[in-house]
Parts: sequence; C-alpha cells; structure tokens
Amino acid sequence: MYQYNDTDQTLIEERVAQFRRQTESFLNGTISDDQFRALRLMNGVYIQTHAPMLRVAGPYGLLNSKQIRKLAHIARTYDKNYCHFTTRQNIQFNWPHLEKIPDILEELASVQMHAIQTSGNCLRNTSSDHLAGVCIDEIEDPRPYCEIIRQWTTLHPEFAYLPRKFKIAVSGAKLDRAATQFHDIGLHLINNDAGETGFKVLVGGGLGRTPIIGQVIKPYLEKKHLLSYLEAILRIYNLFGRRDNKYKARIKILVKESGMEKFSDLVEQEWLQIRDNLELSSERIDTVKLQFAPPAYETDAVNDTSFAQKLENRSFATWIKYNTATHKVPGYHAVFISLKAPDCPPGDMTDTQLDAVADLADKYSFGEIRSTHRQNLVLADIKQVDLYPLWQQLESLKLATPNIGTATDLICCPGLDFCSLANASSISVAKEINEALDDLDYLHDIGDVKINMSGCMNGCAHQSVGHIGILGVDKKGSEWYQLTLGGSSENEAAIGERLGPAVAKDQVTQAITTILDVYIKQRLDDESFLDMVKRVGTNPFKEEVYANN
Repeated sequence: MYQYNDTDQTLIEERVAQFRRQTESFLNGTISDDQFRALRLMNGVYIQTHAPMLRVAGPYGLLNSKQIRKLAHIARTYDKNYCHFTTRQNIQFNWPHLEKIPDILEELASVQMHAIQTSGNCLRNTSSDHLAGVCIDEIEDPRPYCEIIRQWTTLHPEFAYLPRKFKIAVSGAKLDRAATQFHDIGLHLINNDAGETGFKVLVGGGLGRTPIIGQVIKPYLEKKHLLSYLEAILRIYNLFGRRDNKYKARIKILVKESGMEKFSDLVEQEWLQIRDNLELSSERIDTVKLQFAPPAYETDAVNDTSFAQKLENRSFATWIKYNTATHKVPGYHAVFISLKAPDCPPGDMTDTQLDAVADLADKYSFGEIRSTHRQNLVLADIKQVDLYPLWQQLESLKLATPNIGTATDLICCPGLDFCSLANASSISVAKEINEALDDLDYLHDIGDVKINMSGCMNGCAHQSVGHIGILGVDKKGSEWYQLTLGGSSENEAAIGERLGPAVAKDQVTQAITTILDVYIKQRLDDESFLDMVKRVGTNPFKEEVYANN
C-alpha cells in the first residue's frame, strides 16, 4: 500500500498543528461558533447529539495493521472503547472530547492517517472496490489511480468551497462493487476496441433525498487525461452548481437541470483548455503502481490437503460459503470479517477486536486490512491452509457470523442514537430485525438480500439502493419508516420503489419478515429476491404488508 513521503507527512503534521491552534482559539472564545464550524468540518469534526464525532479517512478502504492498532488505542484512550466503519470506507469515533481531538489527530498522523476533507463542501475520500488487486474479474487494479486522485484532491485550493460535498469512486472490475453509478463522478477501468485500458466516466449520480443514477459523460478517456478531465468537471460544477439551496446544490441536480448534452459541452470546452497542462505521465502512473505491487505470494504448500475433511464441520463450511471470495492467485482466498453479529450495532468494532484483527492480518494476510461499502472488513490474502485456524479465531472474537450478502448483513446508519440530523432510530430496529432472522438455515435459504436502513433523508446507509430499503421519517414526533423494494448499486443499478405508506416503528420487523415470506412462497426455483421483484413488481408484497391496514 502507499507509503507517505516527507511531503505527505509534513502536510498532515502541519495540519494537526494548525487545527490545534484553531481549536484552542475556539475554546478560549477568540473565534465564534460560525467561524469554527468551517474549520472543524475541514478536519472531520461534526457536532452530534451527545458529543463531537470525528470521521477519519480510510483512503479507498485500505489500512495496515499498525493503523488498526492505532484506531484501537484511540478507541480506548479517547472514546468508549469502539469505533464505527462507514459505507464510504471511513472510520468514525462518536464520543471524543473536542479539546482532545487535536491529540487524536496527532496520534493518527504518526501512522499516516488523518481526517482532512472527510466532511464539508469539498472533495471527499475516494472510494473503491474492497477486492481490488485480488478479484478474478479485474481488468486493472484501480488503487493506483485512487491514490493519484487522493493526492490531487487533498487541499486542492480551487475546490475547498464547492456548492456541496463531492465524491468519486473508482472500479477496475467487471462487477461494480464500488457503487460508482451513485457517485458525483464514477470511474470504470475498461478496455477499448484496440485493447487499451482507460476510463469510462460517469457523472451526476448520488443518493440522499434525490437519488439519481449517474450518466456516461465520456465513454473512453485515456489515462493520461484522468486529472485534467476530473478538473474540468469540477470547474464547471464549481461555476454553475447552485449555492442558493443546499438540497439542490449537488452536481446531480446541475446535470439534471441543464441536461447532459449541455453539461458535457461545457466540460469539453473547459477540458480542451487545460488538458495539456495537467497530463498524467506514464512514469508517474508506474511510480504509484510500484506502491501496490502484489505481496510475496507463496507458490508451494498453500493448499490444505485436509480441507475437504474440515468442510465436514458444518459451521466452517457455511462460513467458507458466505464469508470468503475467490482469489486470483491459486491457493489463496479473500476473507470477509463480518461486523454484523446479531447483538452488535452494524459496523462497530471494539478496541479488543481491532487489536486482534491487526494481529491476524500480520499473521495471515501480509498485515493488510480493507473496509467495505457494507460496513465489514476484508483480509484479502489468506492461504487455504490458514482458513480453518483463522475462522476459529474470528469465531472467538464474534467476527465470523456467516452472513455476508444475506439479510442480516444490514447496512445501518447511527440514527437517533447519535446523529443530530436523524428523524428515527436505526440501531435498535436493526437489532430487532436481526433477532427475527437469527435462524441461519432460514437466512441462507433466502439468499442474497441486501437491506439498507437510514434514519433520515440524507441516506448515509444508502437505503434507496437496498434490495429492501428502510428510511426513518418523523410524523408529529413519532418514528415511522418508509419501505422500498428493488434497489441495487451494482451493474444494473436501480432506485428502489416505495412500497406504500410508512409503517410505525413497532411494525418494521414484521413488515420485513412478511416481505421475505412472500419472496419464499412466490419465487421461481432459485430466483433471487431482486429478480423476483423485477418480475412481479411490488404489488404482491404490498398486499401482504398492508393486509390488516
């Protein structure tokens, strides 16, 4: 993974010192709340319901064991012994004291981490495929380009005060695991007719209160033009994006209101003026690629001769089926660490678990850990012979729930438990749903069902693209929940269709189990949940969910 040079390290250390001075000035009354708000947001600090929240950047989801141990130390020393992994591959601490946040940032800087641009109207953390570099359907590893974009976006002086936040995602595989169609800019590495690799560029995607699927603005872009074309898009957005209404300030609204043809023409005109001055050399690409060279994979004795016998253990076999993925190197597997144990808030990890996972990464996976869009972790390079002992240790840590891709692998925002913007609870509802679906045989029979739940219209848990989406709304001070069906953030992207009127909090779990029962009774053979919704629509589900209303 990428290692900071002296310039990188100096930048984040000076940023820590700067924010320390700014925080001290705020605490002693030298600067006002309004003045400090912009400064703290630039450094990932939100004011939540109970305490400040610090969001730490996880560039394209890639972390090393030393960084994971630092997160554990921060959780113990400055928080309540846990942290939270988000859908954008970042890490959040929910209970730090404001006066201690500069100390936390100094600790992070010591392991090449920071919180710069994890909030505010700026270029946010670039996200990517959690199986980048190891998946069998990969065209090219996207991580070097994510790193090039990270360096270009960090403290970019022209784009520090955009109309609204701006997010970029990069995918290098045939299957889009990075939800690129729902980002302000989505980049797909593709091959053209001549066999050359470049980028298909999408623009104008997004979720929140107005979910929109991104459109292709450039079917094929040469690699050397990557930064200049991104800069052209950002310049047009910065010039013409609405600043009079924050709900209409995202680039998706600009593209929709102006039309793709007009927006594309504006970008093209800007790009032609700047592209020769921002050309990305092959030498620079190759230099960054060296930082993502494959680890020293073994070629001998990686397979377990007794593996078939171990699969006779039903629990182990189930874990292998749901929590591992095929690796491009024979004898290796990618392993998902489930952060969705039935009695734990989705995406949370304790300091003890963090330390243990760091040790496991060092022992089994070249010291590397990845975070995913569904709030889980991945150890990407596990030898087959190590799968059984790894599973045993993850079991003891409550990190081996065999539910990846199932209904209890539920994306969930903090909701009213922490977030000052939320209209309704999320964590308690997720717990109730998990308890209702705790029969693993039933769960695995249902198969691939993605449930996403957000506590407000900001949609941090991407409810609009869940196979089943749950959105918390406020009705005269009471918590109610709107349900949607048929969403997807993968290749055939779709926005879920609203099922009907919102249901009360105490009816949500029953509604979900009813939806799943309808699916089981009416599916055709091995038909997936999403395929069934496409085939029959929402009416069969609606009739059962609202049967007694």
